[in-house]
Amino acid sequence: MARRRRPVQTADKQAQAADGFQNFVQRVGLGTGSSLSAGTYSPSELLSRNRVKLEWAYRQNWVAGKIVDIPAEDMTRAGIEIMSSDEPEQIEEMQSALNRMGFWDQLLDGLKWGRLYGGAIGVFQIEGQDMGTPLRIETVGRGQFTGLTIFDRWQVQPDLSRLVQTGPMMGTPEFYRVVSGYDVMGNIADFGEPIHYSRVIRFIGTKMPAYQAMTEQWWGTSVLERLYDRLISFDTATMGAANLLDKAHLRMVGIEGLREILSMGGPAEEALVANFHYIRQMQTNDGITLLDKNDAWQTSAYSFSGLSDMMLQFNQQVTGAADIPLVRFFGQSPAGLNSTGESDLRNYYDSISSMQESRLRLGIERALAILHYSLYGTPMPADMTFTFCPLWQMSQREKAEVAKFTTETVVGALDAGIIDQATAMKELRQSAHTTGIFTNITDEQIDEAEAEPELPPVEAVMPTEEPEPEQPASAMDKIKAWLSK
Repeated sequence: MARRRRPVQTADKQAQAADGFQNFVQRVGLGTGSSLSAGTYSPSELLSRNRVKLEWAYRQNWVAGKIVDIPAEDMTRAGIEIMSSDEPEQIEEMQSALNRMGFWDQLLDGLKWGRLYGGAIGVFQIEGQDMGTPLRIETVGRGQFTGLTIFDRWQVQPDLSRLVQTGPMMGTPEFYRVVSGYDVMGNIADFGEPIHYSRVIRFIGTKMPAYQAMTEQWWGTSVLERLYDRLISFDTATMGAANLLDKAHLRMVGIEGLREILSMGGPAEEALVANFHYIRQMQTNDGITLLDKNDAWQTSAYSFSGLSDMMLQFNQQVTGAADIPLVRFFGQSPAGLNSTGESDLRNYYDSISSMQESRLRLGIERALAILHYSLYGTPMPADMTFTFCPLWQMSQREKAEVAKFTTETVVGALDAGIIDQATAMKELRQSAHTTGIFTNITDEQIDEAEAEPELPPVEAVMPTEEPEPEQPASAMDKIKAWLSK
């Protein structure tokens, strides 16, 4: 008798294999026929492609709005600190120019629409230049840079036939065109002039792997898509809890011969309806319940125990999916002994700092380089850089401690001869934005310190019998005396 050949295992059957703990008797584990084994993931709804639904959610649902807005607002609300060998006046002028042209407001809009729709761009507005040519910063003339203009992914059409081949933007579209309208069939009717990628800042929501990004025209996906099921669950739980208030006090009436009355209809049914109408009217006006002698009356009160715990769990799921702590999202401290939410906020601010570095630094560096040419007609100094201002605000005591430490450091460098008095005064004034101290050091005082002749070394001064007249103490001498106390 010939032996039966074992069937060849196909790719489909191989895909059904599962590794891990399994108990077929109790149907525990994946692949054992349990209800959990039937769970899977599929593209049931690609929310990022439904622009109208995203806009409805953002417009009408406050939770969806805060999920989109809060990280974007936190990434831009503190601004940046520019550091350079330039004069402090020039740095202050650059900061004022950014505020004056609404740069931070436009950057905020770009982050918001990138998170909501999955993609957006901010275009550098440089007057008199062809937007379709690569940006050469050295060609920017005085006063040409006027700010950013934001377009979301539905307002621009990327050129998918030409992608950037090198650099940090490799793999993204090389050109974008602003969509100006649609025809009667819903097709794109006209395009604006092409915009080169070097003239834009890209904003995306959730970054996708290559094949998924390709299906999204090299954009990301909306931040609401990944947590949409948690958002629906939260709203369902909230509305369900609110509906329970109407059922908190249930009243039940037993009517003798109710079935016969309803089956008869006509005057008997009308009399029954009129009876309950009078019951409602009496209870509303005088608190009297009007019943027949043989009718039964019963009340039942609903218990809300455990409802707050359930709502808290849904709150935590939403905030966890959005990567925003409870204390920032709902203004609610986490549960637990001595929990204040401070550590949660610090961790959240660290994640915001990471997103600032990865998503905003390159764009802001280009904006500063363009701005420097627009203001002064010269390239940005090689040592010019910036840091994002921290979101965690120091207390008055912490500011005083930082001010004292900074002052001691500057005075130590002055005593060691590393810096002169004018530089020391500049350093102290530059630290004023953090500590709030030394804001009144004026340019005139710094100019006077620069004009003072350099003191000779001590060895070169011959001792004299008569003491020299005492000179008035300088500003730095007064600071040293204050520190020695």
